[in-house]
Amino acid sequence: MAEKKTPKNDRSAASREDRLKAALKANMARRKAQAKARAEKPDQDTGKDGE
Repeated sequence: MAEKKTPKNDRSAASREDRLKAALKANMARRKAQAKARAEKPDQDTGKDGE
């Protein structure tokens, strides 16, 4: 990604980076848990059981 103009305050830039890092980590954990749950669950929601 291209670097954008840095904010006036370096502390706010670091704070933003920390918030983004934490949000990304939480998102990845949530997606990993969803993928694991989908892998464990049998595929019954397709509606293609011939009935």
